[in-house]
Amino acid sequence: MINQVTLVGRLTKDPELKTTSDGTPVTQVTLAVSRNFRNHNGEIEADFVLCTLWRKAAENTAQYCRKGSVVGVTGRLHTRNYEKDGKRVYITEVVGEQIRFLGAKPHVANSGPSPSPPQTQSPNPELIEKKEEVPVGS
Repeated sequence: MINQVTLVGRLTKDPELKTTSDGTPVTQVTLAVSRNFRNHNGEIEADFVLCTLWRKAAENTAQYCRKGSVVGVTGRLHTRNYEKDGKRVYITEVVGEQIRFLGAKPHVANSGPSPSPPQTQSPNPELIEKKEEVPVGS
């Protein structure tokens, strides 16, 4: 079976790094991914996709990315559920295995040169980096 997702989009808010009880770094980000067609009003809509990043990918994303940053994420689709107030809640998310920072380097307010952000690699690096946005046909 194949379960692979590749997304390129913009972060909807600044990533917030959290740590699990066993000390594993994690961050959840939402990517705004433009659709490749226009709606009946001629506007391009977007899908908002929840992505969970772990360990070094989470740390690097929290350090180098901000709201509006363009990133590419490759991972797998994951569905989980839990019970809240007697009702079953289902969550579908992308568990990121690789992330690429595709936008310009962020301007850091600290003095001195900023280090280049590392590209977090997974054992299966197949994401093709896109340097510019592809125009959507009407």
